[in-house]
Amino acid sequence: MGERSGLTSDEIAIEQQYLTALHARVDAMRQEAVKRLAGTRGSDGGSVAVWRAEVTRLDAVRQGMCFGRLDMRDSGSVYIGRLSLFDEDDEPLLLDWRAPAARAFYTATAAVPRGVRRRRHITTRDRVVVALDDELLDLDGADGGLVGEAALLAAVTAGRTGRMRDIVTTLQAEQDRIIREDHRGVLVVQGGPGTGKTAVALHRVAYLLYTHQHLRTRGVLVIGPSRIFLDYIGQVLPGLGEHSVVTSTVADLRPGVAVSRVDPPETEVEKGRAVMADRLAAAVRSKVRMPDGPVDIDFEGQVLRLDPAACRRAVRRARRTGLPHNQAGLVFQRDLVDALARHLADRLESVVLTDTGEAIDGGSADGRLSEADLRALAAAGVVVGQDDGPKELLDDTDRTALRDSLLADPGVRAALDDLWPRLTAEGVVADLLGVADRSAADWSAADVPLLDEAAALLGESCPTFGHVVVDEAQELSEMAWRMLMRRCPTRSMTVVGDLAQTGNPAGARSWEHVLAPHVADRWRLARLTVGYRTPAEVVDATADLLAAHHPGTRPPKAIRSTGETPWRVRTTPADFPAVVARLAPSLNGRVAVIAPREHVDRLAEALSPGAAHDPSAEVVLLTPRQAKGLEFDAVLIADPAAILGAGPLGHNDLYVAMTRATHRLGIVHPGPPPAELAAVRER
Repeated sequence: MGERSGLTSDEIAIEQQYLTALHARVDAMRQEAVKRLAGTRGSDGGSVAVWRAEVTRLDAVRQGMCFGRLDMRDSGSVYIGRLSLFDEDDEPLLLDWRAPAARAFYTATAAVPRGVRRRRHITTRDRVVVALDDELLDLDGADGGLVGEAALLAAVTAGRTGRMRDIVTTLQAEQDRIIREDHRGVLVVQGGPGTGKTAVALHRVAYLLYTHQHLRTRGVLVIGPSRIFLDYIGQVLPGLGEHSVVTSTVADLRPGVAVSRVDPPETEVEKGRAVMADRLAAAVRSKVRMPDGPVDIDFEGQVLRLDPAACRRAVRRARRTGLPHNQAGLVFQRDLVDALARHLADRLESVVLTDTGEAIDGGSADGRLSEADLRALAAAGVVVGQDDGPKELLDDTDRTALRDSLLADPGVRAALDDLWPRLTAEGVVADLLGVADRSAADWSAADVPLLDEAAALLGESCPTFGHVVVDEAQELSEMAWRMLMRRCPTRSMTVVGDLAQTGNPAGARSWEHVLAPHVADRWRLARLTVGYRTPAEVVDATADLLAAHHPGTRPPKAIRSTGETPWRVRTTPADFPAVVARLAPSLNGRVAVIAPREHVDRLAEALSPGAAHDPSAEVVLLTPRQAKGLEFDAVLIADPAAILGAGPLGHNDLYVAMTRATHRLGIVHPGPPPAELAAVRER
């Protein structure tokens, strides 16, 4: 680590003067943007959107706008912040943290100073400089270390607020390297609890939007494991000046589908397997009926006949188009309607009239055109008088009108729909799953990728994006991956996860297994190895759990200790809710009670009324799956044995629960503790 320099009030005053000038510059830019926005009233929506976005961006970056300074050995000083600012002569006043020249702020060390003599971290509150932290990097032979150690430790030890903060002021070298990674395919960021995976992914989004401007029009989608999680990270990108990113859970990608049921683990696994795509395709294909004999169709009092060979030819031609089922059905219908129109036209043209109106080769019993003949001709828009002489009755316009009339006829449409029915995704999936009442289908989260697959087979379109971020990606099933790949045709993705935290029994066991079918070798693995959030005491408490279920897995290296040793309390099943309700508030700060689903209702009654389900409450009650990706000052785990036994990957759920704490971890177990936690200190 570089040597830290002493700071004086004069230096703080100098930085305050510079910060004040920067804010004056941004204030002027905002006033100009507001003026331009007001001037766009009544003009095109594009201009309104541009200036409204600019006002929003400038509002977002004003908090913590300037957070660093680089004093270079040979070229003066450079200030680093959330945006780039220039003076009237186009000289830089402030450099955007994403610019190449700003990279040294995150990567320079005493061992590799990158031309930096001094790095200064500037801490502000509103528009006031409150602290400076200097590192002198021009010390020959000094070892490298954490960049901005004082600022970093201040950030990770601060109390939780219920919202994730950006880490733009304290990014470390391994994080910065991943953020600026220019791999064009899928970048997988693997890291244990507290390594900053989510923050890295979000900062990478901001970096990509800065360096690849086309993404602003193609769009970026961020997928999270829950709506609670998406609310938790919701302020990070706006704080970096980016407001155009779409956030969603996998289930939310199918609007109108309400998830109201939880599948048992074995069902979740079965629905998540990629083979379900083949089963759905076969189910759709089976809905096309190939008649064994002729199909008779009533049209305007006449019987038209389709022979099986014509139906088979139409099916083959429709399928050769490669179109989805419902669009291919239109091709099928047009083909058969053309056949019916030709048949009907030939029948009509076979009637030859004399100059007195008699039909010499057929017609009604009295030798004239029958009423059915006349109705069919009239339906096609052809009016024929009984005194017409021999001639060709139908021209091209008449034949087109005849086809249109056949297509519009309810009887013809019903017959064709019976052969090639128009399908809905809900109907296809309900039939495959054996749901009798489609209108009352009770969908689970595992059903959503099936519905999306069916919709794709039927020809429903979905919004696509230029880049997709997938957080807690280890939770996605093979079918869910198919769903996301449809939304990213370029296969440009940032995938964030930890295989040791997989809780979904249908989730990933390896990254190659879930990604190779879609991108072959166009994916790259990057690892985060340092734990910034989870204290060493908590990491140590998970050692036996990891050794038992993930032997050989190395936990992240914790950079800090809190001096607070995790503890456990034994109680009885009868006293269990009361003990949890008593201990949770005593942990101080933002507290999460993490419990298996089976205990949620009992514990919610015991905890503060209404607060248990409120993510912003001081004490919140969550299942391990709901807690994924979140962090709290303290965590109280309720009945770890039940979490372990809740599913085949219960050990991963327990690992997730234990590593949500930034300071304090407590455990309440009715009965003896699981063997994996026996070494935790009993209180």
